[in-house]
Formats: sequence, C-alpha cells, structure tokens
Amino acid sequence: MERKIKRPYDSSRRKQQAAETRRNVIAAANELFIAQGYGQTTLKQVAARAGVAVETVYAAFGTKASLLRHVWYVDFRGDEADVPLYDRAEMQSILAEPDLSNRIRRHAVFVTASNRRIFPLLGTLTGAAASEPDAAAMLAEWDDRRLDVATRYAGAAAATGQLAVSEEECRDVLFATMDGTLWAQLVGQRGWSDEQFSAWLAATWIGAFVSTR
Repeated sequence: MERKIKRPYDSSRRKQQAAETRRNVIAAANELFIAQGYGQTTLKQVAARAGVAVETVYAAFGTKASLLRHVWYVDFRGDEADVPLYDRAEMQSILAEPDLSNRIRRHAVFVTASNRRIFPLLGTLTGAAASEPDAAAMLAEWDDRRLDVATRYAGAAAATGQLAVSEEECRDVLFATMDGTLWAQLVGQRGWSDEQFSAWLAATWIGAFVSTR
C-alpha cells in the first residue's frame, strides 16, 4: 500500500490570506463610514461589503471602535503598522534637511498629501462626534497626536538655529494649520490644486518661522 506523504503546513499562505481579509474589511469599513456615517454603519454591513462572515470581523477587530481606529491609521499613515507618522522614513528624511526653508517646503507637500488622504473620513468623524463617543474619541486622539508632532517638529526647527519665533509659537501655529481645515476650505471649497495649496502653506510657514538674519 502506497504511503501518503503529508504536506508541510503552509503558514505563510494563511498569513497572506488573513492580511488580505483585514485589508478588505478596512476598505469596506472606510467606504461605509464615509458613505452612510459612522453611527449608521454596523459590523454586519461591513462584513457583507467585504465578503466575509461577521464573526471574521469580530475576530480580527473586536469592536467597531477598534475597526475605526485601524481605518484611520490606514488613511492617515498608509498602513496598519504601529509606527507614528513622525517616526517614519519619509518624515525623518524631511527632518534631515538642514535648511529650514527647504525642510518646510517638503513638509508642506507631505502635510498636503496627508490632508487629501484623511479628509473624507475626517469629515465623517467630525459630523458624528456630537452623538458618537467613538468618533469623538478618535478626533481627540488625532488632536493629541497632532500636538505631539507639532511639538517635536518645532523642537527640531529650533535646533537648526534658523527659527525666528519661540518653539511654543511654532508648535501652536503648526498644530492649528495641519489639521486639514485650511486644505478643505482652499482645495475642497475654493478649487485650489494641491500644488497651489502646498506652495501657499510653505510660504506662510516660512514667513512666520524662518529667520531672515
């Protein structure tokens, strides 16, 4: 009798399938949150849109609030990796620029691209925050993280010796101008291009921050 050879377990394939499922669920949730609102979206609807069982969604994310956080991270950072945007390679490359004006120009392009990615979901969360605690909590976390980034960026700007204002003023202006509101008004409402907006933002920051001495 011929012996059957047992094939080795392919864990890599299973991991790939699980990762693809997570991406599909996150994409489905993002679409539904934006289209019909966070409060009106159920995990059952997300599962149906993603083509998986609702138990799969619960197993992967636990709660709708947890799913929202992962959707936000993917929109804001581009993936689920637990690495803050400030510490990622693209931002560190910007911070390595020794000339503060050039650094600011690159940072303005970076912020503009980020604003475009997060704007649809940010609008949804802002609208839901008054009645949905999960949305309010996500916005509060966004404010905290943005303040941390602004604080660290201002410190790095001061270290160049080219900052014309205090670190605190630099921090506060960055905090107020990086949240996407100006992008929404000028690009979303007034029809500016992203290139026009990033050039204007860079000029505004350079005028406010960079010493001319």
